[in-house]
Amino acid sequence: MDTRTPDTTKLTDAERIDRLRLIRSDNVGPRTFRSLLRHFGNARIALDRLPELARRGGAASAGRICGEDDARGELAASKRIGVSLLAPEEAGYPPRLATLDDAPPLLGVRGAEATLTRPMIAVVGSRNASGAGLKFAGSLARDLADAGFVIVSGLARGIDQAAHRASIAGGTVAALAGGHDKIYPPEHEDLLADIIVSGGAAISEMPLGHVPRARDFPRRNRLISGAALGVVVVEAAHRSGSLITARIAAEQGREVFAVPGSPLDPRAAGTNDLIKQGATLVTEASDVIGAVEPIMARPLALREPDDEPLDVEPEASDRARIVALLGPSPVLLDDLIRMADASPAVVRAVLLELELAGRLERHGGGLVSII
Repeated sequence: MDTRTPDTTKLTDAERIDRLRLIRSDNVGPRTFRSLLRHFGNARIALDRLPELARRGGAASAGRICGEDDARGELAASKRIGVSLLAPEEAGYPPRLATLDDAPPLLGVRGAEATLTRPMIAVVGSRNASGAGLKFAGSLARDLADAGFVIVSGLARGIDQAAHRASIAGGTVAALAGGHDKIYPPEHEDLLADIIVSGGAAISEMPLGHVPRARDFPRRNRLISGAALGVVVVEAAHRSGSLITARIAAEQGREVFAVPGSPLDPRAAGTNDLIKQGATLVTEASDVIGAVEPIMARPLALREPDDEPLDVEPEASDRARIVALLGPSPVLLDDLIRMADASPAVVRAVLLELELAGRLERHGGGLVSII
């Protein structure tokens, strides 16, 4: 089992308000949040420095900074519906998710927090699933739950729904693409209620009132794979969301499993390709259990902070050279550092400024591009 020591850290009310204000401010995503906290030591100082950093990055005007009243209002509204906003260092935050570079700085958790600290396996697949796929997903999820694993999925139609329903008795976790009060699809509100009342949980990084959009689902998918030891893809067509989850899982260092299907069924084309690319073939729960048991015996690899001093201010010449090297085509951060002939700290500081100015896009695998 996981050997991670349970966290005993608890944020003060003031710290939680400041962190919520920071992550809800314009152009501050999870990676940017982490960089700001590492640079300045706490969220309050980072909030004060946002306008200056955005100006350095070329912003004509400072982006919106979330106000204290708005943050307090969100916290109060979250509490009213039973949602806790947890930081990665706090008890109840999924331990494997907390190891990611882009772990949500505050994760909205509703339901049994203890369920989130148990070993998880993700089961995902087609929304337009076949009858055989639905049956296998349910059988696999039930067998994994009986073996002590929590099933995490995305509450979607098809395979996700089948996996959740089959594992409710053992505890299942739904990762949401929208706010806790904006369930998608709406017809699964009753399913989510059953999950919560039966000892499961729901997680989301989105604020209350946020209606999920297409671009929110890949963000949600990284929560599914990030919280899990591995991801099982039951059915997936080419270019499906489940394949995005599998790709993200591989980037996160998670195990990727795939259920083979008929070459005549387009819903199996993606899973069959995953097997060709090296995913572990799954026909029963023991295939998954045998692969993850050695991982569970190892301690979690915690995020290592970058070796950079606090609050670096790049020279104008360094900033101009780094910006000139960036373009619409993504470039690896390591290549950018080498080509810029600047220290990693300086390059990261310039990227942070550009991001806060709304001029930088981060891609998977350490790639960045300018907008």
